[in-house]
Amino acid sequence: MSLTFTHTVTERFLRYVTIDTQSDPESPTSPSTEKQKDLGRVLVTELKAMGVEDAHLDDYGYVYATIPSNTDKKVPVICFCSHMDTSPDCSGKDVKPQVVKNYRGGDITLPTDPTQVIRFAEHPALKNQIGNDIVTTDGTTLLGADNKAGVAEIMDAAHFFINNPDVKHGTIKILFTPDEEIGRGVDNVDLKKLGADFGYTMDGESAGSVEDETFSADGAAITIQGVSAHPGYAKGKMEHAIKIAAAIVERLPKEGCSPETTSGKQGFLHPIGISGALEQATVSFIVRDFTEEGLKEKETLLEGIVKDVMRDYPRSTYKFEVREQYRNMKQVIDRHPHILEYAIEAIRRAGLRPMRTAIRGGTDGSRLSFMGLPCPNIFAGEHAFHSRLEWVSRQDMEKAVQTIVHLAMIWEEKA
Repeated sequence: MSLTFTHTVTERFLRYVTIDTQSDPESPTSPSTEKQKDLGRVLVTELKAMGVEDAHLDDYGYVYATIPSNTDKKVPVICFCSHMDTSPDCSGKDVKPQVVKNYRGGDITLPTDPTQVIRFAEHPALKNQIGNDIVTTDGTTLLGADNKAGVAEIMDAAHFFINNPDVKHGTIKILFTPDEEIGRGVDNVDLKKLGADFGYTMDGESAGSVEDETFSADGAAITIQGVSAHPGYAKGKMEHAIKIAAAIVERLPKEGCSPETTSGKQGFLHPIGISGALEQATVSFIVRDFTEEGLKEKETLLEGIVKDVMRDYPRSTYKFEVREQYRNMKQVIDRHPHILEYAIEAIRRAGLRPMRTAIRGGTDGSRLSFMGLPCPNIFAGEHAFHSRLEWVSRQDMEKAVQTIVHLAMIWEEKA
């Protein structure tokens, strides 16, 4: 079947990124910031205007919506999911998107802060963008393509389905989540209400990529109880908790086992914070690997470093705590190989070469898969996320929309 697309994805994206939806890891509320609901309300209004009658925003900041089946076949219910929040790592306030039309190659200097340059040599994906329209920021904020590109793509696909009733598909569920960037994206999702059998997050990078594998992830915290004494009379008495914490960080492996020295399927230990004072200090880590065995090895290595350091501080003590964050979704998705096969076929039908890759990170799909909704990740086109150099191209977003449409059609065909 030949499809004719009149895309709205770029226009939607340029509007969505101007809404500040930054999440806050220090906030105990859900969502962590109320401003995430600002985008949620916009999306609900737009969905209802399209004719998606059940679209709604709940108290936790989730947007749910349904595009009803238009086929007589019994088709599994599929869900397309993207997160609305942006990373706390870089400002998402007052985003001013720029469109570089008909990119001809070379570096892209961002206009408001010319020290921010998307260098051709450092962004190999730019080689595939010659002639395309590239959206960047002005250099003062992140862009928010992670993951408002995915949000805009799902919205454009919904617009397509509503306006092309002759294109057959089963029931399609839409889910937009808050707080993915701080690891709480599905904490309060109602899977019973969602009612989907299988899902896809639209949160990947290069056009054509589909990801069925993520890191497995733990958080680790080391709390050190030192020995306090008056600094004027501390000789032979004081054991400084902050210095103990610093010694632990200093003894981490210098080659390998860190984000800056690993790639591919290599995992790492990564200190993300030190806090405290003389008597007590805490060092927080994230631990990442593609296998649970790899996680355990790194956690054993870390505690071994702690024990070794603590020998020099005989009157101080420590507490070592590990908290599970998420697991490699491949464990679940491998049980349902057709989910990935259909995605690969949809990418092919959209005119792209499928690339099956692994994520050196996680998505909402990581946890959704273990909650009972197998959920691989499809490209959204975002690049250099969490930074002021973030960019996405109009053509890649449009290909993502086409992939969503073909994917829904394939599920109907195969039913």
